[in-house]
Amino acid sequence: MINLTLNQIAQIVDGVVINADGTKSTNAFPVINSNFATDKTFFAAFSGNSVDGHDYVSAAISNGAQFALVSKDCSAPAIKVSDVQEALRKLAQHVRSQLTTLKVIGITGSQGKTTTKDLLRHILSVSGETIAPEESLNNELGVPLIILRCTETTKFCIVEMGARHLGDISHLAKIAQPHIGVVLTVGKAHVGEFGSREIIAKAKSELISALTEGGIAILGTYDEFTPNMSVPTGVKRILFGENQKCEVRAADIEVREGRAHFDLVTSDGRAAVSLQLLGMHQIANALAAAAVATALNIPIETISAALSTAENASKWRMEISQIGEVTLINDSYNANPESVAAALRTLALISQETGGVSWAILGKMQELGESSTIEHAAIGRLASEIGIDNLVAVGIKDFLADLDQKNDGGASEVHYFESKSEAMAIVEHFAPGDVVLVKASRSEEFNLLADSIAEKLGEVTE
Repeated sequence: MINLTLNQIAQIVDGVVINADGTKSTNAFPVINSNFATDKTFFAAFSGNSVDGHDYVSAAISNGAQFALVSKDCSAPAIKVSDVQEALRKLAQHVRSQLTTLKVIGITGSQGKTTTKDLLRHILSVSGETIAPEESLNNELGVPLIILRCTETTKFCIVEMGARHLGDISHLAKIAQPHIGVVLTVGKAHVGEFGSREIIAKAKSELISALTEGGIAILGTYDEFTPNMSVPTGVKRILFGENQKCEVRAADIEVREGRAHFDLVTSDGRAAVSLQLLGMHQIANALAAAAVATALNIPIETISAALSTAENASKWRMEISQIGEVTLINDSYNANPESVAAALRTLALISQETGGVSWAILGKMQELGESSTIEHAAIGRLASEIGIDNLVAVGIKDFLADLDQKNDGGASEVHYFESKSEAMAIVEHFAPGDVVLVKASRSEEFNLLADSIAEKLGEVTE
């Protein structure tokens, strides 16, 4: 954060300094977990339904936090406000307004935000101090937390922007004031909340609408909505994708061992890229990051080299492990129809290359509303159509709705288990050379299932 006195912070957030010298200067940034408090932080105490952060103020101070931001009286050095979240918003907006040379890049889309952020951070870090969330902090709390990590020496700040309602991204954009806005794709994630993809597209386009003169709109071409979003007057428009009309595109695409190899083509020329990330769908994320870097005048050679060396920086996203002679793909961070389809195609490619049997262990895709049954059944049909050998549904039978569960009418053998613990029985059927995918929405906690499978396989192969 920029240097401010406690009195100045209190004035910005409409608070009052308690138990501390208000003239003391600080550049501490906020944390919301007392375990992460250090002498470079202050502790923001949130009152939740089950946990009250005020109970951990003393622990945060003991761990080194310079002060606390609170909405209740306490005996520690603090700034007391009526609403901690609103106070962080006000502080973040103020800090952002003072950092006039900071380039903020906002990223939204139905899928790929975190991977694109990770790739972009890898590229930009070569050119200057870059701040980006370690995890997916893409809401009204996360965005202020990231902005408040920026200082006078920060050159780039990357923020993810998610939405569950119309107006959410507009709110986040007012805080972050992005110079560059990236929309990756408009998919079916959260369609149950929004009601239609058209409304989802409207929500995502709020990021582009928030750009001011001199800004840059970077739009994907992987759906019918994103490339046609309206761009404000004075804002430059850059398309990325795999066709000739895109200013940043991929050409001569090949896939080897589940990883994409292509030529990156921009106005600066052409350079080879060999992605370390798993799956064809990573091309779109790589191109989005490349488009941002190109707009920021990063040389194409730097971009291609960075993309070719970037590894998976966020957990449970197409993590591939070789356990004995079985390949395990843990993609359990989240799931929607588009991302599950992409993961299945990757599974099919890898198993074809290795000659092993493919296993897709799938759990529920949340937040699909009335289309849930249809979308799950469509994934089941896709698995059968592309030759997935074994489709394992856990906790939801809708994947199997259009398939013959007697295993005599489709390309895939189908299996159903009520729970993750019951699904562990399937491990006994894995054989050397098999490739196993584990994927579901985050709330299903399939990361635990992936860990259990890995542990069981490890025991078998010891």
